[in-house]
Amino acid sequence: MLIQRAPLPYFFEGIFESPRLYDDPLQGVEAWVELTAPSGRTLTIPAFWDGGRIWRFRVDAREPGVWKYQLKVSDGTETEWLGHRSEFRVLPYAGPNPLYRHGPLRVAEEGTHLVHQDGTPFFWLADTAWNGLLKAEPEDWEWYLDKRKEQGFTAIQCVMTQWRACPVDACGERAFEGEEPIRINPAFFRRLDPKVAAIARRGLVPALVLLWALTQRDPGRCLSEEDAIHLARYIVARYSAFCPVWFLGGDGVYGQDLERWRRIGRAVFVAGEGQRGLATMHPAGNHWVGGGFREEPWYDFIGYQSSHSGDLQRSFTWIYDGPPAKEWAEAPRKPVINLEPCYEEHLQTGTDQVFDARHVRIASYYSLLVSPAAGVTYGHAAIWPWAEQAESPLDHLGAGITPLWHEAVVAPGAACMSVLKHLFDGLPWWRLRPAPHLVVEQPLPGDPLGYVAAALAEDQSIALVYLPQGGKVALDTAALRGAAAIWLNPRTAERVEAPLASGERQEYQAPDRADWLLLFTRASESSST
Repeated sequence: MLIQRAPLPYFFEGIFESPRLYDDPLQGVEAWVELTAPSGRTLTIPAFWDGGRIWRFRVDAREPGVWKYQLKVSDGTETEWLGHRSEFRVLPYAGPNPLYRHGPLRVAEEGTHLVHQDGTPFFWLADTAWNGLLKAEPEDWEWYLDKRKEQGFTAIQCVMTQWRACPVDACGERAFEGEEPIRINPAFFRRLDPKVAAIARRGLVPALVLLWALTQRDPGRCLSEEDAIHLARYIVARYSAFCPVWFLGGDGVYGQDLERWRRIGRAVFVAGEGQRGLATMHPAGNHWVGGGFREEPWYDFIGYQSSHSGDLQRSFTWIYDGPPAKEWAEAPRKPVINLEPCYEEHLQTGTDQVFDARHVRIASYYSLLVSPAAGVTYGHAAIWPWAEQAESPLDHLGAGITPLWHEAVVAPGAACMSVLKHLFDGLPWWRLRPAPHLVVEQPLPGDPLGYVAAALAEDQSIALVYLPQGGKVALDTAALRGAAAIWLNPRTAERVEAPLASGERQEYQAPDRADWLLLFTRASESSST
């Protein structure tokens, strides 16, 4: 019997050797594994080819005890494969890793946020490291992940294949070659394996893009539908045991070919296959795809990108006066997360000005309060391309010249994200719902950076108001009467007392003209803040 030994607590990898070499292992044969848990529960997962005659499967086995498994092959040769039937033992886990202590992610019953398998709320605070898996040196990657974990991040967004901004990996290789049919390069993915494992080992969620889809050079557009399905299914089979979240498409305008993407999603995330992880789409800037995918059984939450446009009306107003604020409640209800707000130190497209930490905060708090709070993603102009020298990222002339990635890890905006996470960790944030009615009158109408956003718990136990330019705001406090109020500084987490809510309307004056949060809590909730 094999005793589980692996880089993750519940990760087991089985290895098979086929009796012959297949001319086209990706499309010439299918292999899958039928597992039986100690309780008798059964699970079927795909195996994947890893070069030559070697095939593997990886399973996130959570139930302690002896697991049994057997291989099945589409050409019926499974009994000729070395290692086709065996068993392994899983030991109980009591460590601190939240992905294994509380389980992988799922959508909460309310349909407004994400939770772990055991129901523990999960706050999405991701960093955009698109090229990290492809370009980072292993020791640099480990250092980066340690810093992000220390700063409070909970997920890391990465691209899993070549794409417009990284046509080859650090070794000059691609994930696949050719077309119709493509040929997978297992060596490419073997180099990614320890980096993906390193994300999950720290309790961070790997948020992995399968098919980038903006330009004709990207896999989501240059590949045929059949090749796209084969490639995406290969990646899902290889990495599903790492508790990931999947972005089926990256940066796409999916409405142009909606039915194609729906078919790809259904084929990749096959009903009945275990441990696939949550899935969504990452769209291009200012594109809302929730309506096109809401009914898809594989589409678990709504991701959007509020863009890096120099037209601040477009980048910021689109959040609080566009689909994120207006369509979140449509049925079936799903969590809503801004997966790419404006990047820190990215040029405001069409201008010579960059987005700074203040812009990052405004976009983040708008995103969290105009839809039910589920989380938000941070990005830096030097980290997503993994800039190792001052440069303009490949094929991104409008981004400007970046600093170095390791300098950007401790940028002011990243520090503000740490404050954001600290503040939300002290609140029952999953109860918040958008409440624009709390703001009697917008103090700066027409200013895209002046909108005051507000959210209120359905039981009125907590409310949160964000003033991007400080100053004075009039609030309808009828629902908040008697609640304690306090100002929270989103730059430092400093707390400043504010008057109790009373009457039907009350004016609140922020400590200064910088951005501030105004928090209302009932006595039963105040201890948690």
